[in-house]
Amino acid sequence: MDEKLYQDYVNILREELVPAMGCTEPIAIAYAAALAGKTLGTVPEKLDVCVSGNIIKNVKSVIVPNTGDMHGIEAAAAAGALLGDADRELEVLSVIRAEDISALRRYMEEAEICVSRAETDRVFEIRLTAFSGTHSAGVFITDHHTNVVEIRKDQQIIFRADPEAEQNAGKTDHSVLTIEHIVEFAEAADLKDVSETLERQIACNTAIAREGLDHPYGARIGQILLDAGGDGVQNQAKAWAAAGSDARMSGCDMPVVINSGSGNQGITVTLPVVKYAEHLQVSHEKLLRALIIANLTAIRLKAGIGCLSAYCGATTAGCGAAAGITYLYGGGLREISHTIVNTLAINSGVVCDGAKASCAAKIASSIEAGLLGMHMFQRGSEFRSGDGIVTKGVENTIDNIGDLARNGMAGTDREIIDIMLSRCPRMD
Repeated sequence: MDEKLYQDYVNILREELVPAMGCTEPIAIAYAAALAGKTLGTVPEKLDVCVSGNIIKNVKSVIVPNTGDMHGIEAAAAAGALLGDADRELEVLSVIRAEDISALRRYMEEAEICVSRAETDRVFEIRLTAFSGTHSAGVFITDHHTNVVEIRKDQQIIFRADPEAEQNAGKTDHSVLTIEHIVEFAEAADLKDVSETLERQIACNTAIAREGLDHPYGARIGQILLDAGGDGVQNQAKAWAAAGSDARMSGCDMPVVINSGSGNQGITVTLPVVKYAEHLQVSHEKLLRALIIANLTAIRLKAGIGCLSAYCGATTAGCGAAAGITYLYGGGLREISHTIVNTLAINSGVVCDGAKASCAAKIASSIEAGLLGMHMFQRGSEFRSGDGIVTKGVENTIDNIGDLARNGMAGTDREIIDIMLSRCPRMD
């Protein structure tokens, strides 16, 4: 592997595997509000929040952490503007204390907070403007959660990203990822280059999963899986990942190390690999190399789909986890490639109807599909080119999934958002 490609892979892991507290879409709104308030220099009297439909979809039903169990765009924006620390980015609300909640509730009653749906082709867009007296401050975020492309105060632009940085969302180009090179990188990587990132992922995501198993968060999917299915490693893999999502979707303030902009996806690529590494009693080095494969496979899949879509991201993360587990069993490029293709043939098309308690169940389903895909190839069975959207070559099948999710499901995405907003009021 040449030096530039090697460094690109290291950079992708460092850029994508970052800590976040709470569901990342409301946290992105809180971050924009905190940044606007910081630019304004005072607590805003009014907030105008204009966001794309997919942001609305993913904020509607999750609890915003450290807000006293409040949910929705208004709560996220108010918490960020009044109490958030913009310098902490996706941990912007981590500074809020329990004694701050009453002040937050008063602020939401007194401040004017206006929310609207953006008329945009972008799936990820936040335009937030804060007002105080005759002054205003605006923040524009696109494409991913911390990609600030413009900040203005009153009529003056004080920051604007250059066009190339905006197009790439400030990140390393993900088109360099291939399954062949991912496996090569995982096997050859100097772990000193990635161990800090991966160790943080293991620690954070294991901790929130334990929290989800120990307490009755959400629909208690993780707890129910263990109660109904026992302590076998396959059930443990599903239950621990689901439990992390149980806690996260219900406002737990513990950080998660994300993957592809999503805490649920970060949890899904991590916990099954950790549980299988414990079961197989492999070395810690082997676990870290398996997590490289799991994470980069999920990122490769998500790169063609886009940050937000109608295609459930847990399915790509479950596929990544299965690729990592295949490596733990001694699999190489051939075995990992077939596991990926089998998995994509099984579970593709699960829709994303926003972040909420049922994400934990979708995570369990996605991990189940990934493990079935692995077990199929271990036993000499596989899906072949022409079986639906499966085609010859793992990269070509991945590209088909990207086209399906990005292009084919665009109308599905619009319909999901319309249904959620017009027919599905929250029942608190």
